[in-house]
Amino acid sequence: DDLPLKVWLQEHIWPIEGAVIGPGFVADGVTLAIAEMLRGGTTCCNENYFFPDVQAATYKRHGFRARVGLPVIDFPTAWASSDDEYFDRAGEVHDQWRDDALIRTAFAPHAPYTVNDANFERVRMLADQLDVPVHLHLHETAQEVQQSIEQHGQRPIARLDRLGLVNDRLIAVHMTQLTEAEIHLCAERGVSVVHCPESNLKLASGFCPVERLWQAGVNVAIGTDGAASNNDLDLLGETRTAALLAKAVAGSAQALDAHRALRMATLNGARALGLDTQIGSLEIGKLADLVSFDLSGLGCQPLYDPVSQLIYAANRQCTRHLWVAGK
Repeated sequence: DDLPLKVWLQEHIWPIEGAVIGPGFVADGVTLAIAEMLRGGTTCCNENYFFPDVQAATYKRHGFRARVGLPVIDFPTAWASSDDEYFDRAGEVHDQWRDDALIRTAFAPHAPYTVNDANFERVRMLADQLDVPVHLHLHETAQEVQQSIEQHGQRPIARLDRLGLVNDRLIAVHMTQLTEAEIHLCAERGVSVVHCPESNLKLASGFCPVERLWQAGVNVAIGTDGAASNNDLDLLGETRTAALLAKAVAGSAQALDAHRALRMATLNGARALGLDTQIGSLEIGKLADLVSFDLSGLGCQPLYDPVSQLIYAANRQCTRHLWVAGK
């Protein structure tokens, strides 16, 4: 707790992972995450971690919908020891789950500062061939942007654009450091931005300009990042934080109203994952991924606007029932 991103990641998270990570560790972590998400009203997630084969099998076993990331990073881990092995194993996992009703895959190159140009180009080519999204941490901190300028002579999103990755497959997570030109580039190319306000606040990474992105026409969704930096997987609580923070960042009490915040947590998230024709809203023909909340408690009375109460007054303990694909 209570450390900036680089110190937290490089001096604590990565060494601990190196000591303990393995298939059993990942299975246990995913199982706990599924239980927390189900009890908190979440039916689907976008996953980015090692051992995606174990993740996928665990999500499937518990009937949870997920788009599982196929990790790519420039150094050896317990999952893969070389560039070729990362891509070979990614292909194997994708092939295993390509026709599954609940589990989908995406390429998950970790971040611009941990993936080289050649691997990014390889990701782009394979993502196009396999028709899957590309999910990565992008413009998370000012330090990341400055490091990219020093090493590559351009900002991270410009580098990704040069490599052909800034398009409607891109799921860009964090995006706290954006110029107006970069916001409009995301809008023009159909990039989805995943806003993780509580992780960004805890790591003091910066503020995603949610209202400016929204007004420019960018699809913005809500993410929790992960329990390691959050410290929970409370999507409803995250949405409340997003709605409140957006007002402070924009300097306007009208920024990100409750109804738009709810859309970010539902349909916009489905759109970011390329699943909006199947889930994300209650429509005839879509899959029955549903959650019901009990707003009868004292903290939600009097009930004038259910959406307002859900976003600004309720919490995940109000979750009563949840269905994934009707179950």
